[in-house]
Amino acid sequence: MTKNKALSAISETGRPITVDLLVLPGSSLLTLASAVEPLRAANRQSGRTVFQWRFVSVDGDAPVTSSGIAWPVSARHDPASRCDVLGIVAGFGAAQMTDRRLFGHVYRAARNATIVMGIESGPWLLARAGLLDEHRAATHWEDFEDFAAAFPNVDLRPDRYVVDGRFITTSGASPTFDMMVDLVRQVLGHPAALDVASSFVHDDLRAAGDPQVNVTLGDANHDPRLVRSIRIMETHIDTPVSIAAIARRVSMSARGLELLFSRQLGQTPGAYFLSLRLAAARRLVNDTRLSMTDIASRTGFSSESSFSRAFRSQFGLSPSASRKQPSTVQKVAAVSRP
Repeated sequence: MTKNKALSAISETGRPITVDLLVLPGSSLLTLASAVEPLRAANRQSGRTVFQWRFVSVDGDAPVTSSGIAWPVSARHDPASRCDVLGIVAGFGAAQMTDRRLFGHVYRAARNATIVMGIESGPWLLARAGLLDEHRAATHWEDFEDFAAAFPNVDLRPDRYVVDGRFITTSGASPTFDMMVDLVRQVLGHPAALDVASSFVHDDLRAAGDPQVNVTLGDANHDPRLVRSIRIMETHIDTPVSIAAIARRVSMSARGLELLFSRQLGQTPGAYFLSLRLAAARRLVNDTRLSMTDIASRTGFSSESSFSRAFRSQFGLSPSASRKQPSTVQKVAAVSRP
């Protein structure tokens, strides 16, 4: 994170930095913890209250998280209340939120904060409120294409988190943790930030501009050519390229790429590419109301019938049957009902 002048000015006052975290239904427990645990550790390491946070919700009720657990909040959020840092935390269902009153609430609240964060799916709400136009931003890789299409005036980046002026956007739980540790670094210095990271045995802090990656790429032993190949696949879900073309782009033969995937991932590059496309398709089937024809097109299948056959082979049921099962968002909504 580049040095934030506003944050520097706040930290020089000597008073605790106030952090309001506005939690929306469908948020992840891991993301919520990642947003505050580095701050708690910073207070502990420094022996004083450097950060003072609270969780709030729009209506004062405990929002139900993606795991079905209600997250306790301190109060109903008043958008007119002042704070140093405002974090909008959202997860499943954020892209489908259409309540203009909510977007107005976010807009007013942002005017009363020095720094505004969109955490995990929080950028959807900031963008809906018009706050990210002409700004660089990040969002979770699952939402990248839909977000870019919905907000053409936002300079969307495939980064872990993005700092642009007073706006900070993160793409998920782990990037939120890294971003908060960097926030600690700006306020308390590099040694304190390292102490905070070490207290969680977190020895692989990532920079804001690092790309989002799949878990399968987290092992440093993976061949860089494998990583680049999967990057190409991930950016061609809707228009698949041939394995031979991918091999040429990473300066390998098709046979060499086949052997590399088999050795490091235990499957062929073709099978891996298909699994990526089908995973994207299942998210669209379960989390959107797009037609099966549209989903087939978005995930690179030539027809709805070929898509349906591949889907059934991979997941053991048809796309329509999968859609009839309660999604994570629907389960959260059901738990939220009185």
